[in-house]
Amino acid sequence: MSPTILAIESSCDETSAAVIRNGKILNNIIATQSVHQRYGGVVPELASRAHQKHIVPVVDQALKEAGIDKHQLDAVAFTQGPGLLGALLVGSSFAKAMAWGLGVPLIAVNHMQAHILAHFIEDPKPVFPFLCLTVSGGHTQIVLVESPMHMQVIGETQDDAVGEAFDKAAKMLELPYPGGPFIDKLAQKGNPEAFRFPLSEMPGLNYSFSGIKTAILYFLRDQTKTDPTFVENNINDICASIQHTLIHMLLQKLKKAAKQTGIKQIAIAGGVAANSGLRQALENQRTELGWEVYIPKFEYCTDNAAMIAMTAHFKYLEKDFSSMDVAPMPRMKF
Repeated sequence: MSPTILAIESSCDETSAAVIRNGKILNNIIATQSVHQRYGGVVPELASRAHQKHIVPVVDQALKEAGIDKHQLDAVAFTQGPGLLGALLVGSSFAKAMAWGLGVPLIAVNHMQAHILAHFIEDPKPVFPFLCLTVSGGHTQIVLVESPMHMQVIGETQDDAVGEAFDKAAKMLELPYPGGPFIDKLAQKGNPEAFRFPLSEMPGLNYSFSGIKTAILYFLRDQTKTDPTFVENNINDICASIQHTLIHMLLQKLKKAAKQTGIKQIAIAGGVAANSGLRQALENQRTELGWEVYIPKFEYCTDNAAMIAMTAHFKYLEKDFSSMDVAPMPRMKF
């Protein structure tokens, strides 16, 4: 069985389409939205309007670049959730209409499951079972991955996600949006041991990042009271220290999960997986703890349709199709 599938991703502020044939990604077209930068965060209504503007040309480009006529498609896939409701509605409505018009199956995909299965787009691929740390602006989870369709969350944040902690810290430092990549860039020139922030302790394998955001806020407030130029004069060291602390918190629980399960195949996924500090820290564990580490390419860390397509491929093989009354789920769980 060698299905050809068109996949659409529209969960937040990027409109993306990809074509997969026989498990091989043929392309990965992404249209970004710059309109949100002036607001310091994604504005849901503006994101929805941008998706409506971009989705037809993005899908058209994906089909043309793949050399695929729409009548050659065996299925159409889309992101069902989690994400922004208005944004998800654009992608789901388009996918439903196209699948119905072509008379092919419709495949609804869990966005977070897709982040994990992005590891199967290119070699090297992890072997089941493996642990995956999924880190993004909305999620921080440790997932036990037993097969493409069987995953179990064994640890997760109880409040804020680590990506939100990065972005909120960047906002406090008056860095441009999205702030996470700017912290990463400046951190590479700073001393990670320059400043210390308290670590939040949670039971089991769970995380909490609300406390460190408050600690950073109070730290900056106290330092700038005595020295108004403190941030400007220490920006590299501040960013390095914040990033070091957040990464330490992530790896602390990941090490615990690996020890509890006995699994040494470790992967990361999600937007924060593009962070150079986290990628390097995981590489260091490869030597220290004998882990087999899997890190996707940058383009497959952020939101993209290639990961939706890969997940759809596995679901097609299982004949896991959706009916036309399937609805977007902004708070979709595994």
